[in-house]
Amino acid sequence: MGHDAHRRAALVFTLFDANGNGVLDADDFALMTERVLAVAADSPAADRQALADSLEHYWRVLSTTLDANGDGVISPEEFRGFVLDPELFGATAARFADALAALGDPEHDGLIERDRFVALMLAIGFEKENTEALFDAFGPDAEDRIAVEVWAEGIRDYYAPEKSGIPGDRLVPQSA
Repeated sequence: MGHDAHRRAALVFTLFDANGNGVLDADDFALMTERVLAVAADSPAADRQALADSLEHYWRVLSTTLDANGDGVISPEEFRGFVLDPELFGATAARFADALAALGDPEHDGLIERDRFVALMLAIGFEKENTEALFDAFGPDAEDRIAVEVWAEGIRDYYAPEKSGIPGDRLVPQSA
């Protein structure tokens, strides 16, 4: 796994640790679900349920795969090196990618407006400046929209350890 992927994995851990207690547990995924769904209150019920199901599934996969000592939480040490394993988590990340991107398009017109994109990303925990840079990297159209599939593919790329120099790298804060 390259340097970019390590930095992305470290950021993913901090985002998944939604309550900030230093470990991942089921409460973190419930809190993230609540935050994201609050932004997407106008999305169709099926899309909202798909996002909730994808995050519940993500926690189930993480906990059954990475909780080496069986204590019900995942430490940073247990998390590192495995979360970006495409064989273990590729399908789980893809399910989440599709569900999150769908929430960005409540009208189902295939397009996501900047404001909606930013609101969803902030609900996950990303920084606004980095989120704006990511949206710009996706090449918005003249009406400041991106295609749903562009975002979903960008999320999948973010979780791919072999990828470097991807738009998603803009989400990782640059060290001083």
